Amino acid sequence: MRSAPRLLLPLAAAGLSAALAAGLVAAPAAASGSSAASSVSAAETWEWGPTASTDTKGWANGYVRSGSSGLRIVGDLYDAGGARTCSWVKIKWLTDRGKYRTATYRNCSQSTPRTFTVNAGYMLLAKAMVCRGGATRITGKCSRWERVWTQGG
Repeated sequence: MRSAPRLLLPLAAAGLSAALAAGLVAAPAAASGSSAASSVSAAETWEWGPTASTDTKGWANGYVRSGSSGLRIVGDLYDAGGARTCSWVKIKWLTDRGKYRTATYRNCSQSTPRTFTVNAGYMLLAKAMVCRGGATRITGKCSRWERVWTQGG
């Protein structure tokens, strides 16, 4: 409403009719309501991947999205291996407090991708590595650490 009197003074000086001035005064109030809704920044999204294990039977890709509580890493882990083998993805990120955190997910389905989510909060760097293994642990054939997200690009 504060912008309405500023808009009204130039209109009165120009000698426009009161009906036109009333219509233009109402428009900024409606616009300020919509601009307040648009001032909430939309979540930014950065895509990453695919990252594959060295035998290419496991791979992952996804995105990093900003939110009100920091960053969230979301991805899909695919497994194309044989029986009794699984694909694993390790996500490692550096927090804004200088500590590394890790999260590990596995997929043994051989047909359906597994979606994973990491609420990383405020971080400086995130990396992913895809490996092959069994149902209980990683046995090898890992990719190199690949950058998922870095502060500043």
